[in-house]
Amino acid sequence: MAFYTYIAACQSNTAIYIGVTGDLRKRMAEHRSGLGSVHTAKYRIRKLVYYEAHETLPEAIARERKLKRWRRAWKDALIKEINPNWSDLIMDTSFL
Repeated sequence: MAFYTYIAACQSNTAIYIGVTGDLRKRMAEHRSGLGSVHTAKYRIRKLVYYEAHETLPEAIARERKLKRWRRAWKDALIKEINPNWSDLIMDTSFL
C-alpha cells in the first residue's frame, strides 16, 4: 500500500493545506465535501495541486512535517515544478 503526502489549494491558490493519506481520491473527496478539516472547509481548499507517494506511513508523515516547516515561497516553487498552472491533478485522466 502506498501513502501520500499532498498539497491541496483553494481556487485562487492563496490558501494551501498539506496532509497525509493512504487513499488520495477518498481524502480529496472529503475535502471537496467540506469534511476534510476545519482549515480546508474554512478556506474552501478543494483542488489537489501536488502529491508524493511513499512506501510507509512514517516516511509520508516525515515529509509532511518537513514541508509544513518550509517557507510558502518554497512550497509554491515545489508545486510549480510539476504543476506550473496549479491545475487540479485529481481531474487528470492519468492520475494514480
